[in-house]
Amino acid sequence: MKPKYILLAALTFSLAACTKLDVDVESELTPSNFPTNEESFIAATGPVYTRLRSTFAIDYWRMQELSTDEAIIPARDGNYDDGGQYRFMHYHTWTADHPYVKSIWEWGFGGINSSNRILSLFQAAPNSPARTTSLAEMRTMRALFYFFMMDLYGNVPIIKDAVIAEPPPTAARKDVFAFIESELKAALPDLSAAAGQKTYGRPTKWLAYALLEKLYLNAEVYTGQPRYTEAVAMADAILNDAATVYTLEADYMSIFAPTNGPLTKETIFAIPYDANVATGNQFSRFGLHTGLQKKYNLPFRPSIAMSTIKDFYLKFNLTGDVRNKTMLAGKQYENDGSPILIATTKKGMDNSYTGADGAAKVNYHLEFTPEMPLVKENTMDVGNDEIGKARGVRSIKFYPDPATNPDTRNQGNDFPVIRLADVLLMKAEAILRGAAATTVKGELQTPAVLVNKIRSRAGAPTVGAITLDELLDERGREFAWEGWRRNDLIRFGKYEDNWGYKTNKETFRRLFPVPNSERSLNPKLVQNPGY
Repeated sequence: MKPKYILLAALTFSLAACTKLDVDVESELTPSNFPTNEESFIAATGPVYTRLRSTFAIDYWRMQELSTDEAIIPARDGNYDDGGQYRFMHYHTWTADHPYVKSIWEWGFGGINSSNRILSLFQAAPNSPARTTSLAEMRTMRALFYFFMMDLYGNVPIIKDAVIAEPPPTAARKDVFAFIESELKAALPDLSAAAGQKTYGRPTKWLAYALLEKLYLNAEVYTGQPRYTEAVAMADAILNDAATVYTLEADYMSIFAPTNGPLTKETIFAIPYDANVATGNQFSRFGLHTGLQKKYNLPFRPSIAMSTIKDFYLKFNLTGDVRNKTMLAGKQYENDGSPILIATTKKGMDNSYTGADGAAKVNYHLEFTPEMPLVKENTMDVGNDEIGKARGVRSIKFYPDPATNPDTRNQGNDFPVIRLADVLLMKAEAILRGAAATTVKGELQTPAVLVNKIRSRAGAPTVGAITLDELLDERGREFAWEGWRRNDLIRFGKYEDNWGYKTNKETFRRLFPVPNSERSLNPKLVQNPGY
């Protein structure tokens, strides 16, 4: 077991997560065995963290990323079509029966309901410092789940209790926003200010401040009212008081490496993953190519499914920028410099080949091409010959883990949900949108100053000034594949733009629909407009 999981090993037991909203409370905890110390309180909160980890890096991530220009899963001669669920995300043609729409609603409210059950149990426990902190942590986790749900679905029920008498009605997005805000503010005084091994993977004051900053930065989208000054204030609460707690990592790639963890000084909140005991991270499984197995010493064959599109890849164009190395494009080579060759035939390399010697053997030099021409437009299919398999630039941001479980193909890279770089760039954006620049530790932090902290760490050219559109591109380079692209594009008014094969400009798709399955269970749920 990796050292970073010593603390969280106790969190791997789970309570059954409910997907119905009126399920009875079930727990192994009773008044006779309430938690009595910090360790037992932490262990009792395990189901919430298990729930968060379970689906975040796959289904939740795909809703946030496959619906943008950052990631795409095209079909390859019918492979990876899977009923069209990936192309529906890309084309913006999903319905209320889409499997991700359903699974993430269940995931989100499963986390909320688990939080409510544990809050109810802790509230009945004898008073102690550990109880106080644990209550604050669970309120923060519930607020985090609600943030995800509000961001995706907009108008969702607000459920505060473990047991409810009847199915809850839909609440307006602005009311969900207010609930999240009030919960984070109420939890803040009792959250720990510690970072590192002791609190890794659990909420701290700094997560609450950063989530409030994210909330206020998006307030104009969520409520119609801009709150950029408050966003800056939340950033400054971190930058002033946590200057010795969090710093930008000198090595950008280390933030996402298989060895990342509580020693990563930039990560404010992460979801810990492990190839064996905390599963759910499968980026190498879906995002690499079979020809890369030897180079990255992987104990399994990747599935070649996921890549990015040319428009997004071209943003990685700054001279000297280490972030360029997260994208694999062009001809590929082994670590010793020899070309990665794939034994095939002329026809197997290029299915459009019409020569009489199509069965002749050739060695294809693996080459990832940003261009992805379709061979079957109705199924978003790029072909399954060797050239088709290599269509699309691949990401190794979540660097391939040689210790990946060969049976389940789960890897051990933790997922940084919020990190210091985001705090800095959110502050820069809030100032560009009208908030006043503020001074931190004697430094007047203009947008250019803040962006240059990120650029300097990346080894990229610094800027004298920056526009909002340029800042969006900077966020794309810095946070690629970290689950924030949809949120960013909506806030910048770019979600309806054309990219890849997408032309749909329906603005109602800034929200996902309430699943039909949930509306059949709860008639008080109101469908979002357009669906």
